[in-house]
Amino acid sequence: MRHIRKFFILLILLAGAGSPVFAQSKPSFGELKEYEGLYQFANPPTLKMAASPVDTLLYAIINQARYPLRPKGKDVFVNSTGDPVTFLRDAKGEIDRYIAGKDTFRLLDKAVSFPPQMWYPRMVADPKHYTYRYSPPSDNGDGLSTGSLEGTGLDPSLLSNMVDSIVAGVYPNVHGILIIKDRRLVFEEYFYEYTRDSLQEMRSATKSVISALTGIAIRKGLISGVDQRLAALFPEYRWENPSPLKDRITVRDLLDNQSGVNYDEAWDKSIGNENAMDYSSDWVKYTFDLPMLDTPGVHGRYNSGNPITLGRIIEKASGQPLAQFASANLFRPLGITRFKWNFKPDRSNAENFCQLYLTPREMAKFGLLFLQDGVWQGHEVIPAAWVKESTSKHSVVQNVNYGYLWWLKYLDAGATRYYSFAAQGNGGQKIYVFRSLNLVVVTTGGNFNTQSPADVLIRKYILPGL
Repeated sequence: MRHIRKFFILLILLAGAGSPVFAQSKPSFGELKEYEGLYQFANPPTLKMAASPVDTLLYAIINQARYPLRPKGKDVFVNSTGDPVTFLRDAKGEIDRYIAGKDTFRLLDKAVSFPPQMWYPRMVADPKHYTYRYSPPSDNGDGLSTGSLEGTGLDPSLLSNMVDSIVAGVYPNVHGILIIKDRRLVFEEYFYEYTRDSLQEMRSATKSVISALTGIAIRKGLISGVDQRLAALFPEYRWENPSPLKDRITVRDLLDNQSGVNYDEAWDKSIGNENAMDYSSDWVKYTFDLPMLDTPGVHGRYNSGNPITLGRIIEKASGQPLAQFASANLFRPLGITRFKWNFKPDRSNAENFCQLYLTPREMAKFGLLFLQDGVWQGHEVIPAAWVKESTSKHSVVQNVNYGYLWWLKYLDAGATRYYSFAAQGNGGQKIYVFRSLNLVVVTTGGNFNTQSPADVLIRKYILPGL
């Protein structure tokens, strides 16, 4: 995070992993509870501070994401890169606000309760000696067929070891794991306070949904095709840093992250980045006002402005908000009625990222739809040709083969390499589709800005049984 945001607190709370900084005397859990409460924030307007009884750290909680603050001195905490958050006290000696950068944020409500389930994968007496007992997922009439592990090839003992390890804390912040084998949901487990009804942040896994909606819009004739040029779709814009190369950008270049503008979230020398885009007044304009770095269609770069722009193209072409278009053309055919999607690409969405919220079962439906070549219960929802095209290699992004906003990944389990295509987002939100195995694996999690254990769980406990 190189650019200074309007609210300095975001640099402090949302930084990535680094070397922890501890005070000489670490506060006790009871002392940390002094700082708990609901506080002012930038966007969203509030956040919560909560003391964890598990690792005795203070956490800032923003939406579903938790970010650790480590003690450095009296009433002073730091994030993992050392930026301070200083709490101040009133005349009675009680915490009433904190300072971050040049901003001061008041305590709004001290009487905030935090359920114990949020800290423990399972509320059991002895997590280290917990023994999991499998039971098949229940059929709740949502359109997902369910079944047992019998005959699937999945190893029940490995799956039991996986759950036992999660409960023991070996793999922290795993919210849910679902497995669809041979088109039946055969494994479904949730942890902490999460259930099958919990709407989960999808973060960048939202990009793959936008890819699917682009294919639907093309089928409906709303977009002429992947070769339609950006300039023709947005005649109202006069981009800064004009270039003949910029005039060549197409829908395809947005889908395969090869638009060529100087925006790459994996490259620290990039001019454009998500942080700056999020706090701009128009995310599409921000993205394509940037100077060109590459010829369009040549180099893959991780650019979150590309799928955002596709979302706006769909809105303009359909005359509908993106969530409404998705509901009518994708979610409703799948029986998805519970979702949340505030797609408004401007600074009001800075900490929500225009992301989609789905339940894990609905995420599994989306993966199953692609496994079934776009067909759901006998009806074509997405053209089979689009499913094939969007999950075929078109570029390389971060040294990984890339389709149309889908990652084309392989995982090695022992001596065997398993190929898949995957939607994935920060924190461990992943939808893996292993076509050759007739397998879909969904994980959800809270490992934001840190390494998710999702791939390890799939490699170590799920794939070896097959």
